[in-house]
Amino acid sequence: MAIDGAPFQTGPRPGQAPLSETSTGAFGAAHLWRLGWLATVIFATGAAAFTPGVVGLPVWLALAAGALPALAALAVGDRRDERLQSLILVLWATCGAGAAVVTGGVSGAMSAWILAPVAAASTLSSPRRLAEGASLALIGGAVAALTQLSGLAPSAPTGPLAFILGFLSVATVGVGLASGLILTHRRAGERDSRHVGELNTLQTLVDGAPQLLLVVASNGRIKTVRGAAPRGVATANLTGEGLASAAVAGDRQQVSAALAAALDAGEASVAFAPLLDPTRTVCLDLRQVSPDLLVGVMRDATLDKARETALRQARAEAEGLAAGRARFLANMSHELRTPLNAIMGFSDIMRARMFGPLSDRYGEYAELIHESGRHLLDLINDVLDMSKIEAERFELQRGEFDAREAVTAAMRLLRVQADAAGVQLRGVLPPGELEVDADRRALKQIVLNLVSNALKFTPRGGQVTVTADGHDGEFELVVADTGVGISPEDLERLGRPYAQAGGVDQRAKGTGLGLSLVRAFAKLHGGEMNIESRLGAGTSVSVRMPVLLRASRPAMEAPLLEPTPEPPEEPELGPNVVKFAPPR
Repeated sequence: MAIDGAPFQTGPRPGQAPLSETSTGAFGAAHLWRLGWLATVIFATGAAAFTPGVVGLPVWLALAAGALPALAALAVGDRRDERLQSLILVLWATCGAGAAVVTGGVSGAMSAWILAPVAAASTLSSPRRLAEGASLALIGGAVAALTQLSGLAPSAPTGPLAFILGFLSVATVGVGLASGLILTHRRAGERDSRHVGELNTLQTLVDGAPQLLLVVASNGRIKTVRGAAPRGVATANLTGEGLASAAVAGDRQQVSAALAAALDAGEASVAFAPLLDPTRTVCLDLRQVSPDLLVGVMRDATLDKARETALRQARAEAEGLAAGRARFLANMSHELRTPLNAIMGFSDIMRARMFGPLSDRYGEYAELIHESGRHLLDLINDVLDMSKIEAERFELQRGEFDAREAVTAAMRLLRVQADAAGVQLRGVLPPGELEVDADRRALKQIVLNLVSNALKFTPRGGQVTVTADGHDGEFELVVADTGVGISPEDLERLGRPYAQAGGVDQRAKGTGLGLSLVRAFAKLHGGEMNIESRLGAGTSVSVRMPVLLRASRPAMEAPLLEPTPEPPEEPELGPNVVKFAPPR
């Protein structure tokens, strides 16, 4: 397969070494050649021993030099350490050149052993080793020639001994070179077979792809088409008329613009209606691979567009319903609060017995009506506030005031609830003013929601502590209790609208909006809420808001609350602690 006349090149798979390093046949042939070399040297040594005449020491040294690199190569085996292979080649070159020198130099009987490093390298199936062996052989030949020219080389053997040594050197080197050529051809054949297999696999994958793969010239002409064309697109029209011809007349300008954008920015995408089936949608992704060449993928996106349209419509409907509900609840504030205020006002008149005495039973009913009305009004206020926040219609009424006043006012409202629950409620407030720029009602609502939640989950005899402080321009409020704690599963959900924790009894006491309102009020002030809890060890909720103006003024003359006397066992709390001591 070719693109624009250029052959498609493939390399080894990821994680696979080149064939020259993975073929075991090459190492096996090299091992056999080394054994053959050693066996031939031994045979030549025996033949020289039985040769008539005296065999000089140089001949025995030459034979020993020929056996030494073969023994070393056999001992090393098939290790792939490049440094070790280079040392073995140096040993082949040194021993081969030395044998040639002691037997007459380059014109002597064993001059062929100068090529010993080339023969050894040819069996290692590595072009780098072959170049290294050739360089070593050239150096060895130059040394042998210089030695012979200087007259330092011994005289060359003659007669039968010269024949034996010459045959030995030529046979061993020749077999090595022949083995290297055979291995080279075998490796080339294996490499070609592997490449052909990879190309066939690649071609099968490309031709069987569910998308249409394109090679596009800068002028929009299609050079190569592979894969399955989406419905409504004809490959014959693409190759004959260009890329824009696949789209209906109204979308061809978009396709041309995408082609220009891909050439300019490197990639582009466009969706269009195909010419042969305008009811469908085709998506084209283009990417630049050279200054005048792009590759593209064309696929059927009809189902994707239908799903996207359905999701967009469903989202718009859901947002419309949510916005409508929020607007409805926000607009119903007056209609819901007016009758409740009337109910509570009339029940107050009955409780005060302004128009005469009531029997005990009717007095009890008036108390129940007032209590139920107050509870219902609190729930409605929470729902309305959250609806306004969700509808983005809640506006903060900011002003400068002492945050301690809002905190203590909220705690006074919850004092009766704490006494009835048998929970000790105390406040830790600084002696100086905490002047903030915030919404007084929102801050009071934060305290009310956090403390009421803490009281709801704290058993009788427990303690709820409200701490207010300021530093670095931030007002910090912490409400900690010694209650039952919150499980990790519930902790992840808390803070979302209508999410509740605890058992059925606790969930029945509220709407699940308390913490979500606290988080929303804190966020409206630019702050945040954090919850830390552990089952059986209580809960701590902290609210930080960047609303602090000044935190170091003289203490207020009037007490924040009417504190009960501090118990002697806790003198370290100091005069800034306000403690409610419920009856035991």
